[in-house]
This record gives sequence, C-alpha cells and structure tokens, in this order.
Amino acid sequence: MIERKLKGKGAVLIEGPKWCGKTTSAEQQANSVLYMAKPEDVTQNLLLSELKPSLLLQGETPRLIDEWQIAPKLWDAVRFEVDHRKDEGQFILTGSSVPADTKNIIHTGTGRFAWVLMRPMSLYESGESNGMVSLNELFRSPENIAAINSLDLNRLAFLVCRGGWPRATFMEDDIALEQAYDYYDAIVNADISKVDNVKRDPERVKHLMRSYARNVGQQVSNETIKKDMIENDSATLDSDTVLAMLTH
Repeated sequence: MIERKLKGKGAVLIEGPKWCGKTTSAEQQANSVLYMAKPEDVTQNLLLSELKPSLLLQGETPRLIDEWQIAPKLWDAVRFEVDHRKDEGQFILTGSSVPADTKNIIHTGTGRFAWVLMRPMSLYESGESNGMVSLNELFRSPENIAAINSLDLNRLAFLVCRGGWPRATFMEDDIALEQAYDYYDAIVNADISKVDNVKRDPERVKHLMRSYARNVGQQVSNETIKKDMIENDSATLDSDTVLAMLTH
C-alpha cells in the first residue's frame, strides 16, 4: 500500500494508533530516515524546523520523517519541496495527521499528500486464522461460506483481549496480555491529554472507554455515550467533552 501510494503522490502520511507498526512499515520503504523525536537530536531538530526546515528534508528519497507532528512547520516545508522537485515518492511522514499546534500550517496538502491508515493486525495477518471465510464472499455468495475453525473459545477470547499489535503476536501469552493492559493505562493516564495538551481526568476517560466498549458493534451517538457515562460520572458532563475525548 505505501509503495503504491508513493508512486502517485509526492508525499505519504501514515497514521493510525500507536504501536501498530507505522514506523517499521515506513522504514522498509524509505531510503533515508529522520527521527524527529530522537532524544539526543530533538532539540536540534526542533530548532532547525523553525529556522531552516529544508535542511531536515535533505537525504535520499523516499525520506522518512518520523513523528513529524512535533514540528508542524515541516508540513508546509514538505509541501514546498514536493511542488518544486516535481517528482513522486519524495517523503513519508509518520505520526498524527493533526498536531496539537496547527497555527503555523498554511496548506492542507491536497494533491501532494496521500494518506495511509494503519490498524493493528487481523488474525489472518498474524497467522492465527486460515482466512477461509471472506467478508467479501459472505456478501457475494453466502450460501457457499463454510470453514473449520481450529481455535477453541478460550483461545479466541484471549486473542480478542490481546489485540493485533505486531510485537505482541511474538510474545508469550501472559506477557502479550500485559502489553494490552499497559497500552490501555498509557491512553487513559497520558496519551489522551498529550494529543492536544488538554488535561483530562483519567477516571473520566476510563468511563468513556467502558461506555465505548459496551457499544462496540453498533452505531451510537455521542449523546448516548454521554448518558451512559453520566451513570458513573457526573451531571456536568457535556456532549462537547465526549466528542473531544473520542476524537483524540
């Protein structure tokens, strides 16, 4: 997917949840890499992004700019380079598509950027399903759908809880499950506040996560989730607060 997108646009933005393999996948397609958040280089990188961002874009193409969103001015710098180089497959950006500080971003990138959304691995991708049942075929010819599942109910329950995070698929079961718990803790205690620098109450975020889990598999409004949360939260919760947490 990334390789194909690079053939049609000057830059590709890869987004998706943390730990789903964005950087690893991009590294496989890149010929040079800039790690913006590398601890020993981050101060210098941020300074250059303000003074002369074009220096950060020099390197063999496709050039990967990892965690680009910590320096929002890089967006317009990449767009400018794409326009003037007049060639496809110049840059790969990984990180959030919308940084917390967007006041210095002028252009949307329309026509220059292609977007790739990455998700955790499916059971077929992790080798835990034989792929004999296709959703496509289920709708096209449901009468011909048949397969034998070698996984018992306990194993399926474990896989649902473990998730499809690439590294977790190589870990022992108990350790892999701990990764899922740690991921959840990171979201409710830190990540949901870091995205837009708005401090959020971890307990309230937990209420949101529980409500979201209860409503998986159906379409519900933000108002419905709000009412569900109020049962264990407070009457001061409003729909805008729910929307802000869901979108971040």
